[in-house]
Amino acid sequence: MLALFVAIYQELIVDIRRPGAVIAASLFLAAGCSTAGADEHASPSTSAPANAQASANPTVQIGASHCGEGWTNPQAGPQIIMVTNTGDVSSGVDLVDVPGGAVHAELEGLAPGVTRPLRVSLTQGTYAIRCDVDERDLIVGPSVTVVGNAPGGPATVPISDNDLFAPAQAYTEYVTGGLKTLRAKTEALTKAVDRGDLTAARRAWLPAHLAYESLGSAYGTFGDFDGEINGRPAGLPGGVHDKNFTGLHRVEYGLWHDESAKTLRPIADRLYQDVKALCDDFPDERLDPADLPLRAHEILENTLQFELSGRSDQGSGTTLATAAANLQGTRETLAVLRPLLQGRYPGLKQVDAHLDRVETLLAAQKHGDTWTPVDQLDHRVRKTINGAVGELLEELAPVAEILFPRRTQ
Repeated sequence: MLALFVAIYQELIVDIRRPGAVIAASLFLAAGCSTAGADEHASPSTSAPANAQASANPTVQIGASHCGEGWTNPQAGPQIIMVTNTGDVSSGVDLVDVPGGAVHAELEGLAPGVTRPLRVSLTQGTYAIRCDVDERDLIVGPSVTVVGNAPGGPATVPISDNDLFAPAQAYTEYVTGGLKTLRAKTEALTKAVDRGDLTAARRAWLPAHLAYESLGSAYGTFGDFDGEINGRPAGLPGGVHDKNFTGLHRVEYGLWHDESAKTLRPIADRLYQDVKALCDDFPDERLDPADLPLRAHEILENTLQFELSGRSDQGSGTTLATAAANLQGTRETLAVLRPLLQGRYPGLKQVDAHLDRVETLLAAQKHGDTWTPVDQLDHRVRKTINGAVGELLEELAPVAEILFPRRTQ
C-alpha cells in the first residue's frame, strides 16, 4: 500500500509544481483507504473504462450551477461514485461529512464532459458532494444519509493557507539562527584557507557544510544562493574545473585534491561573501508556507539520491554526516508542522520511529571526528541504511497531500 502511494505521490508533486496541472488526489490512500486509483489520472481520451462502469455505480453530476445530484440511497462500506462534469469548465470535487466538513475523498481537475470514479469507504452518517468550479464560490450538494453497519475509511480535516502561516514563521526563526551559525563556521573555514593552514581548513569544512545542510526546508527560499553556496559540478561543461563550480563543494574538492592555498583563497573568499550576502538577504525573503509540507519529504528524497549514493562527495567522504544533517532539517520541518499533523495523520508515530532508526544507523558510522565513507560501508550496512531511509520516505510521503491547503468556503 505505501509503495503504491509513493509512486502516486511522486506524480502528484510533479503536478503540484506545474502551474495549471491536473492533480489527482490520493490523500486517503495514504491514510489507508483506497479511494483514487489509476483511473483518476486518466485523460479524457482514456476515461472509457470509467464510463463503462457508470451503469453499475451511482453517477452524480457537477457543474457551475449544480453539484452532487444523483447520489441516492448509498449503503455503508466501500463504494465507487461516478462523477460526471456536465458543465463547461474544470472542477474539483470533495466528498465531505456533514456538518463537520472532513474530506473523505476528492478529485481535482475534472474536465468538462469527463466521467471519473471517486472511490471511498463510508460508515453510517451524513455526507455531501462539494464542488470547486473554476475557483468560483464552492457549491455544496444535497446531504445524503448513508446507512449500514460497515466501517468507513479515514477522513482529514482540510487546512487553509492561514493554518500554515505560524509553522512558516517558526521555521523562519529556526533558519535565521542557523544562518548565523553558517556564517561563523564559514568564516572559520575561510580564515584557515587564507592563512594557508589547509589541515585546519579540512577540519573546518565539515562543520560549515553541515550548518548549511541542516537548514532543510529553506533551500527553496534561497534562490541562486543555493547553487552558489552548495552547488555540485554535475551538468557543468567543465565539471569540477568549471568556473561556475563554486561554494562549499568546490572548496571540498580543492582541500581533498591537494590544491594549494593560493588556488583556494579566492574560492573560499567568494564562498564567505556568498554566505554573508545570503544572511543579509534572508530577512527580506519570505518562506512560502505551502513549501513546508513538500519539503518534509523532499529533503530526504535528495539525501537518498545524492548523499547515500555518494554522488555529492567531492573527496571528504562525509556524505553520511550530510545525511544526518538532512535528517535534522527534516525533524525541524516536522516539528513546526506537528500541530497540524496530529489528528490528521495516523502514521505520525511511525514517522517518529523511523526517524529515530535512521538517526541511530547513521550515528553508528561516526567515529570520533570522522565518518565512514559511503563507498566503504559493508554492503549489508549500506543496504540497511538505504532501506530504512526508503521506509521513512514512504511514511513521509502523505504529509504533502494531507497538508495541501484546500478551500472550504
